[in-house]
Amino acid sequence: MTRLKAEVESQMTSFLRKWPADSDGGLYDPIHYLMSLGGKRLRAILALSVSEAEGGQLEEAIPVALAVELFHNFTLMHDDIMDEAPMRRGHPTVHTHWNSNAAILSGDAMYTMAGIAMAETAPQALPAALKLFNQTALEVCIGQQSDMAFELRSEVSLPEYMEMIRLKTSVLVAASMSLGALASGTSDERVKLWYAFGEKFGMAFQMQDDLLDAFGNEATGKQVGGDILSDKKTFLRIYAWAHANQEQRDRIGNWDGRTDDPKRKIKDVTEVMLEVKADVAARTHMQEFTDDALKYLNALSLEESHRKWMSYLVGLVSARNN
Repeated sequence: MTRLKAEVESQMTSFLRKWPADSDGGLYDPIHYLMSLGGKRLRAILALSVSEAEGGQLEEAIPVALAVELFHNFTLMHDDIMDEAPMRRGHPTVHTHWNSNAAILSGDAMYTMAGIAMAETAPQALPAALKLFNQTALEVCIGQQSDMAFELRSEVSLPEYMEMIRLKTSVLVAASMSLGALASGTSDERVKLWYAFGEKFGMAFQMQDDLLDAFGNEATGKQVGGDILSDKKTFLRIYAWAHANQEQRDRIGNWDGRTDDPKRKIKDVTEVMLEVKADVAARTHMQEFTDDALKYLNALSLEESHRKWMSYLVGLVSARNN
C-alpha cells in the first residue's frame, strides 16, 4: 500500500505541475488545495494493483490510475457543494474556502484533466478504457441524482438505495480495477471478473462509509452525522424507519428539515438506529458484499502474493475508521 500510494502521489504531483497554482487564487488553486489534503488514493492504488497482478508494467497503468483519482476528487468537490458539507479531510471544503462558483469551475477543470490523463493510455487499450471511463462517469452522475432525489421523498426502499450506491460509489471502484486490467492487456473475461470483484468491494466500502458517518468520530476528517443533518436516506436511516415503532418514527420525523440543534438531532436519530439494530444490519450486509467480493477474487486464481494483497485490501473495509 505504501509503495503504490507513494507512486500515485509522485505521479500526481508531476502531472499537476502542468497547471501550476495561480497567484490570484484562480482556476487551479482549488485543485491543488484539494489534492494536497491527502486521502487514501484507493481507486488509483486499485488500478495499479490490478495491473501488476495481471503481469503489466506499472507505468502502463499510471494514466488510468491518475484519471480515476482525478475524477473521484472532482466528484468530491461538486458533491460537497450539493451536500453543503463544511469539511473534507479535516479542512474546509473548496466551496467553503473559496465559493461555490470557484468549486464548480475548478471541478470541471479536474474532470477535463482526468480525460487528459486517460488519453495517455496505450493505444491498444485506449478505446475500451475510454468507453468504460465515460460510461462510469455517467453512472456516477445518475447515482448522485438519485441520492439528491431521495432527500425529497418521504420513503425510499432498500433495493432503491442499494442501486443508488452501486452507481454513485461502487461502479467507480469496479472501473478502477477493470481499467488497471485493461492497461495490462489481459483478456476481456478477466477484465469482467475484476469489475465484478470491484463492484462488490465498492458496495462493502459504502456500507462502512454509512456506518462511519453516523458512528465514527471527528478523526475521520469529515463531519460526523453529516448524512443525518442533511436528512440523507442512507441504509441506516431507511432500515431504522422501516423497523421503528410509531414512537421511534416520531423521534426521527421530529427532526426532518431541522438543523437548529445539530448535536441533539444526531443523538436522537442515532439512538433510534441503535435501538432497531440498523447498525447490525448494515454490518451484516457489508459482510455479505465482502464475501461475494472474495468469491470473485478466488475465481481470478491469482498468484499467492497478489491474492493475499487483494484479500488484505478487502479486509481493510471493515477495519477502517476513516
